Formats: sequence, structure tokens, C-alpha cells
Amino acid sequence: MNTDILVLGGAGVDTTVYVPELPLPYKDTYQVPPVVDRIGNTGAGVALGCHALGLDVAFADLIGDDPQGALIRHALRDLYCSWGPAEAGTRRSVLLVGPDGRRTSFYDAKVTPGERLPRQLYADVRARHVHVSIMDFCRHVYPDLDGVPISTDLHDWDGVNTYHKDFAYRSDLVFLSAAALKDPAVVMGDVLARGRARTVVCTLGADGCLVLTREAGLRAFPAAPLPGPVADSNGAGDAFVSGFLYGTLRGRPLEECVRLGSIAGAHACTAAGTHESPITESLLLSRSAAA
Repeated sequence: MNTDILVLGGAGVDTTVYVPELPLPYKDTYQVPPVVDRIGNTGAGVALGCHALGLDVAFADLIGDDPQGALIRHALRDLYCSWGPAEAGTRRSVLLVGPDGRRTSFYDAKVTPGERLPRQLYADVRARHVHVSIMDFCRHVYPDLDGVPISTDLHDWDGVNTYHKDFAYRSDLVFLSAAALKDPAVVMGDVLARGRARTVVCTLGADGCLVLTREAGLRAFPAAPLPGPVADSNGAGDAFVSGFLYGTLRGRPLEECVRLGSIAGAHACTAAGTHESPITESLLLSRSAAA
């Protein structure tokens, strides 16, 4: 099949707990609002975000034969999906979310050593772009993707951990967060120097983002204004990626791709949950035109 974007790996279930403050002081019992299980994790967020923006999306992943796997299948039912069995079960996260929308995540990766994403799950997909989640079982897919632009998101990489380096140095478009970086510019420069990337984007939360390209060097961009009060910052980074990829696949200039990503990320911060209410194409474009 032909599609705009193929997303490999990264679906899970988020259990969201809204707490009165973060960090949460020790107490035997807290009364909290309803605790909800939702579709979560990075690959699912990028896939659902791109789908909401009108892109044709295919998704391949490993999930468990368990209730969480069933939740994922249902949440992604409108996408072209190929599933393989995850021996240890479906990945899960418990998210503590404070009143200001900040979160603390407890991530259970359900790692099975030696597990690999089977090639047959994605071999029949001819995509214009591939987004590879940093799952260990996706590490081997790069030789199968020759000739196709590839992106990845390193999330809160510290610039040192070797786990991320295959993804950092083998992707054409690299996203990461500055959360664990002392000097983002140095790490971004290292990715360009050692890898094949032509563009590296480092998000700074409310301070916007940094973009480093081989052609134009390092530039800073502001964050988009929030369209409403902060509800939940979960999924904002994945929304940014989906908005940026939308602009890329629509042939927009880099500056507009950044603006579209920032608007999508700001929208995500005002919606409860992780990936339930991604911004639509019409809303994204209208907010971009008004910016």
C-alpha cells in the first residue's frame, strides 16, 4: 500500500492520575479524580496526530494479547495497522499530572531481550516518510528503509546514553527535548556531525525550540501561545512532531513546519489526556494563518 507516513513502534497504555501537586509529598492515601486508562506512548501519538491532520498513516508495532493491547487496537482502528505479539505484554505508563499540567511518568517498557519488529509487518508499505520510535526492537529496521526520509524522537536524551545513538545518527530528521541537556546546541551539533541528519529540532517547552540545520546553522523559535488554560502536558511533544511532519510532507518551508508543530503542541497542552483530542487540519491551518 502507498501512504504518507509509516510509524514504527511506540504504542502503549497510559494510566493517568491527576494529583494535587508535584512532587507529591508522602501520604498514605490521596483522594483523586477518576483514574483513566488511555491510549498513550510516542508512536501512537505521532500516528494519531498525523491522522487527525489528514495524512494517510500506517502503523506497525508489537503489543500484548491482553486488555491493554485490545485498548490500543480499538484506539487505532481507523489507521492501517499491523500487529505482532509482544511476549512480555503491552507497554504501560502511570502518569501523575499536577494542576499546572506538568507530569511525572512511570514507564514499564515490557522489554524482552532480542525481540525484533518483524519485517513482514511493514514490508508492503510504501511510505513517503517513516517515523521510527526509539524501541529497542525497532533498532534493526534502518537497512530496510533505504531511500525513504526517516525521523525519530529521542525525547529526554542526555546526549550520552548509547541506547539512543543508533536512532540519533541514522535518521534524517531528529527531534529531542532539552529536559536532560546542559548544552542543547552541543548535542545537536554532535548529531549533525556524527550522523546523517540534515535537521535537528530540540524542544524547550514554554520557551519554544531550537532548530539546527546543515544549511542555516542554529536558530531559536518561540513557542505558540496556548489557546486556553493548561490541562495536561502529556502528548505535547508527540503533537509537535506530528505538526512538524505535516508541514514537511506538505512541502512547507522549515519556519512554517516549526510554527505548525508549535501550534499542535500548544493545543495538546489544553486537552486532558494524552492523545484523545489531537488538533485537526482545519484548526491547525486557521491558527497558523492567524499567528
